[in-house]
Amino acid sequence: MTTSNINEPGTPNGPGTADDIDPSVRAELARLRDSIDNIDAAVVHMLAERFKCTQQVGHLKAAHQLPPADPAREASQIARLRRLAESAKLDPAFAEKLLNFIIAEVIRHHETIANDSAGADGSAPEGT
Repeated sequence: MTTSNINEPGTPNGPGTADDIDPSVRAELARLRDSIDNIDAAVVHMLAERFKCTQQVGHLKAAHQLPPADPAREASQIARLRRLAESAKLDPAFAEKLLNFIIAEVIRHHETIANDSAGADGSAPEGT
């Protein structure tokens, strides 16, 4: 269960004490927070699985001297994610920011893989 109590009674930012919270409200907060914690764990595991796949893409790109970034694919993914966000009632701008953050990290990984691969075969990385 999450232990954050910001702006709840009994905390420095809220009135009263923890004892002032109705037990049914406390139970509902605990239930909701348990669900949030489970979702957070699932998100972390899904991101880890996604990065396992993108690492494989990075190795495939490096093996075939393909560039780390693919702007057309990235634009297509952003448009697709915005549509998914809209249908899920999630702010599309937030979804785009999140995907841009993830894409930047993926590109960084792909650049590292490409540089490591170029160094391993004795050739200099492109642009050096």
